[in-house]
Amino acid sequence: MIPARQVVRVAPDGAVRVLVTMPLPPDGGGTTPVVGTPVVTGVARSDRGDVYFLYSAGQGGLTGTWQVRAGTPRLVVPLPADAMPNALVIDGDRFLVTDSAGGRIWQAPLRGGAATVWSAGPALAPDGFFGANGLKVHDGAVWASNYDRGTIVRIPLTGGPAEVRATGLAGVDDFDFTGRGDEILAAINQDSKLVRVGADGSRETLLDAGDGMQGTTAVAVRGSRVYVANGANLVGDDSNLLVARLRR
Repeated sequence: MIPARQVVRVAPDGAVRVLVTMPLPPDGGGTTPVVGTPVVTGVARSDRGDVYFLYSAGQGGLTGTWQVRAGTPRLVVPLPADAMPNALVIDGDRFLVTDSAGGRIWQAPLRGGAATVWSAGPALAPDGFFGANGLKVHDGAVWASNYDRGTIVRIPLTGGPAEVRATGLAGVDDFDFTGRGDEILAAINQDSKLVRVGADGSRETLLDAGDGMQGTTAVAVRGSRVYVANGANLVGDDSNLLVARLRR
């Protein structure tokens, strides 16, 4: 829950339970990069069921990856105050985190500790607002979206330059793979859409405002179900979580 600074659990019947609400920094968080207000962004669960999330507060000692335990948050990976952590992925025994302000992908051990820059460069850099945004590990590579540049790029896990795999996706936020090779479903925040991106880079809008999309922020594919989160942070006032069926 981005500006509410919360992580919530949504039950199958739609009931919402708050797991944690992050405190405001002493100065109110006005130094938070880009957005000027503290925000909670990416969430990930480990194989053990531990819940981790990102907090950006414009201050060292608050910005970074946190863990929820019995309702109490614990900072496990601190990040610099000028970072804007956005997407969080657990890749084996490490965290990977996009930094939308710095145009970087950070890595850190799952046990916690110091973070280092895993990748950076023009393909991840912002162009006025947000750069690297969504993040997934797929088929031997790290894939990241760039909000400002409207691209999805592929970076080999072994390292090397980023390869642009999709363009024309201005305002792209989170994304996920459908299970059909490199086919992607992408959340387009700016235009409130869910877009299918083919392995060849082709694009097709599947859901839009008429289907309840409002500031579409995140997408997760689980079997034949697609979960789509709408933050309504840029347009509308109906933040929601929608479920759609993926036709194979």
